[in-house]
Amino acid sequence: MSATLRFPPRKRAPKAVVKFPPHVELILSALETGRHARQEGREIARLPFRTEATLRLFSDLPDTGPWPLYTRDMNCRGIGFITSHRLPLGYGGMLDLQTPDGRAVSIQCTLTRCRQAAPGWYEGSLQFNREQSAFAAADIEEVDD
Repeated sequence: MSATLRFPPRKRAPKAVVKFPPHVELILSALETGRHARQEGREIARLPFRTEATLRLFSDLPDTGPWPLYTRDMNCRGIGFITSHRLPLGYGGMLDLQTPDGRAVSIQCTLTRCRQAAPGWYEGSLQFNREQSAFAAADIEEVDD
């Protein structure tokens, strides 16, 4: 018996699961496999959440485009991602993405981790500057398939 996380019905239906390019799926799959080998150490566990997002760092020049991210997991305090760009630790910025219920949001955040996960790919973490209720585990229900 496997458990799947589903979001309860809201005003708008959740956005369909984003289909990532095959090479992104491969990297995420490898990271997921490795994650089960270690114990969760976070105060608030993260739940799987895959969508495309962009990050604009406050230190970027005005003509610099946003950095594309592929999210992997989230909680109300932060989000994990992979990207093909090495990003500078400790820098702040704005994360643009859709919440689980389909709303587009911009969230102030700080880059707390960005390390190489595979050649040309980096695994990272963003900490939200304020807790985000749209990503709270209490809003997610677990159902069996």
